[in-house]
Amino acid sequence: MTALIPTDADDPALLQPALRHALEGGPALGFGMLADTPGSVPDGVAIVIATSGSSGIPKRVALSAEALRASAEATATRIGSGRWLLALPAGYVAGLQVLVRSILAGTEPATLGGRFSPDAFAEATLGMLRPASGSQSTGVPDLFTSLVPAQVATLLDAAADDAAVRAALRAYRAILVGGQALAEPLRERAADLGVHLVRTYGSTETSGGCVYDGVPLDVAAVRVSDGELRIAGPMLAEGYLDDEALTARTFVRDEHGIRWYRTGDLGLVDDGVVRVHGRADNVIVSGGINISLDRVERVVRTIPGLHQAVVVGVDDDRWGEASVIVAPRGEALRRSEAEQLSHARDAVAEALGRHARPTRLILVDELQTLPSGKPDREAVRRVVAGLR
Repeated sequence: MTALIPTDADDPALLQPALRHALEGGPALGFGMLADTPGSVPDGVAIVIATSGSSGIPKRVALSAEALRASAEATATRIGSGRWLLALPAGYVAGLQVLVRSILAGTEPATLGGRFSPDAFAEATLGMLRPASGSQSTGVPDLFTSLVPAQVATLLDAAADDAAVRAALRAYRAILVGGQALAEPLRERAADLGVHLVRTYGSTETSGGCVYDGVPLDVAAVRVSDGELRIAGPMLAEGYLDDEALTARTFVRDEHGIRWYRTGDLGLVDDGVVRVHGRADNVIVSGGINISLDRVERVVRTIPGLHQAVVVGVDDDRWGEASVIVAPRGEALRRSEAEQLSHARDAVAEALGRHARPTRLILVDELQTLPSGKPDREAVRRVVAGLR
């Protein structure tokens, strides 16, 4: 057994030596640990991350050093190696992997000064482009970072009027974007600005993103079983700490003994390209018809002014359940609220059918988010339910 040390991820400078030690077989590090977390883990486990994922049920994902390395090395093979900016919490797998990749590349990651903001992002990026004090090198390193879509939207909005933010965004060889689906209008805005975004798909259980722009990393395999996406490869987690039943349900072996992670996501693999349709459990039954809220949300996010919208399900007296759009009012709307809802309903009806149309549009000052930067869907759903 290996000792498990609860770890504060707030200071990356202090975290890095401990993480390097964990990758080399030293004490494992625990992020977001619960009160009943044991003091030791099986040998080989390097990291334990407490996450509620999409289900809202707390889980403790155990990751081995081998899995973290396999993911980081496959990322370097796909997009290259260089210097990384840590712009996400290190206690979440996307932020943690920035540190792992830096350790394996022998580079020092840059960090933001204070909270995430366009100014902090631009300043940190500019600092990465300057030669280190005493360095004889005059070359500019390849720059990389990982962001969530809300951060990308904030930066693109600022870049419209701020040359420093524009230059910072363009300085990156690749910006990995994950945590939730990247709206197509955001990707198009970035491309028009000369910013290279890479859409990633994965989870804590896969040591972070393992599918880049729809194509699995070289070490990853993706297949579909009963409509559900399943992933195999050396980057899979060992399982869930002290939860053998959940581990057995989630990580299954096929007839050849290959271990697969059941993602809980619906999708397909079309000519080698992975297409994610949404969570199998993020479905409502409205008027007796199953409706994927993820698919509704993807359509809604193609509409100007609704690129950061969240679609949630609520009880409905007429239909049993119905979908509601919640969006930040700060985005510029060229239409009235009623016209915007009508536009969204028409777009959803055309793409998915009239039965899938959202019933309401609620504008809020700010969408509630998790520390990882993802929308806090449960909190948004509670707010909407409280307004009925």
